Amino acid sequence: MRLWQKASGAIKDRKSIWTAKLMHNGPYQNPIFEAVVIKATSHDEHCIDCKNVQRVFQWLRTSPLHLKPLLFALSFRMDKTKNWVVAIKGLMLMHGVFCTNIPAVQKMGRLPFDFSNFSDGYLHPSKAWGYNSFVRAYFAYLDQRSGFVSSEFKRLSMKKNHKNKKDVSEVDETLMEELNKLHKFQALIDSLVHIKPRNESMKENGLILEAMDCVIVEIFDVYSKFCKIMANVLMRIYDVGGRDEAAMALKVLQKASSQGEDLSSYFQFCKVIGVLNASQCPRIERISDEDIQDLERIISGDMENKVFEENSNMAIVVRDISMEMEKGLKTVITEQWEVFDDVVCAKDYSSWEIVAATANNNPFLDSSFDLSLVCQHHLPPPRVAYNQVLPDLISF
Repeated sequence: MRLWQKASGAIKDRKSIWTAKLMHNGPYQNPIFEAVVIKATSHDEHCIDCKNVQRVFQWLRTSPLHLKPLLFALSFRMDKTKNWVVAIKGLMLMHGVFCTNIPAVQKMGRLPFDFSNFSDGYLHPSKAWGYNSFVRAYFAYLDQRSGFVSSEFKRLSMKKNHKNKKDVSEVDETLMEELNKLHKFQALIDSLVHIKPRNESMKENGLILEAMDCVIVEIFDVYSKFCKIMANVLMRIYDVGGRDEAAMALKVLQKASSQGEDLSSYFQFCKVIGVLNASQCPRIERISDEDIQDLERIISGDMENKVFEENSNMAIVVRDISMEMEKGLKTVITEQWEVFDDVVCAKDYSSWEIVAATANNNPFLDSSFDLSLVCQHHLPPPRVAYNQVLPDLISF
C-alpha cells in the first residue's frame, strides 16, 4: 500500500511538472520556478528535497523580483492540493521564505493561499483529523505572523519617512507602541504552542518532526524578541513610565507568567516525541513576584517610597545661598533628598541571562542562519553608567 502511494505521488508530481512546462508564460508564471516548487513540495513524506528548497531561498536573496513568481507558483500548488504531505511541505517552504528577512517579504501581507479549512482527501477521517489540525494550526500562525510583520514594517516605514530617518531600525518607538507590540508577540506565542501532533502515529512521522523543528526555532526567535522588548519596557517604566503604562505592563507580565508554564510543558512534550531542537531548549524561569509588585506599586503611587526605603545611603546635596563665590557658584542647604540615576536603578539584575540556542537542525535554513538569543529571565539588564568627566573646581 505504501509503495503504491509513493508511486502514485511521484506520478502526480511528474505530471504537474510537465503541465507547468506546457503552460503559457504569464506576468508571474515561470515554468522553471514552478518545477522547483513542485519538487520542493513533493508527495513523498519520507524525503525532503533540500536542494530545490535552497534554490528557492537563493533566488529570493538574488533579487526581490523573484518573489512574485515564487508566490504565484506556491499558491497555485497549494490551492490544488488535498494531500497533507504537500500542504506541510508548502508551509515549511513558506516559513523558510519568511526567515530570509527580505524587505519584499516583510511587506507581503497575508499568505497567498488559505488552509484554514484544509482537509486531506486521501486518508480515512479517523486518521486525517490529526494532520488536518496540524496543517490548520501551522497555517494560522504563519498567516498571523505575516500580517504582523507587514503591519509593523509599514508603520515603521511611515515613521521613518516622517522623521527623515535612513533606516527603520533607527526609528524610536513610544512606550505604548512597545507595549502593544508585546501583546502581539504573546498572541504569536499562543498560536505557536497550538502546533503539535495529536495522533500517536504522527509523533513518529519524520516529516512532522521536521516541521516541529521549524516551530521550535521560531519559538526561540519570537520569545527572544519578546524578552528584549520587555526588558526595555520595564526600564522605561521604572524611569519615566506612568500608571497607564505600568498597568499594561503588569498585564503583560501576568500573561508571560502563565505563558512560561505553557512553553515549559510544550518543550517537554517536544523532547518526549523526539524533536531534535527541543533538546537545546533553555529552562523557562518563573516571573519573580518582586517585579509584579514593583509595577503594582507604580500603579498605586508607592514606588517612590519604596526606592527611598531600600536605599538608605543616598547622598544629600548641600547648597548654602549665604555664601557666594567669586565665579558665581553658590551652595544651597536643603532637607530634600537628591536621587541620582544610579540609585533609581539600584536593583540587582545579575540574574538576567542570555543563552544562545546552539541547535539548528531546520532543513529549510542554510548554515548562514543565525539563531537569535533566547532570554531565560524576564528581569531587565543592568543600567549602563555614564562616565562623565568631572570639572576641576580646585585651582592653585
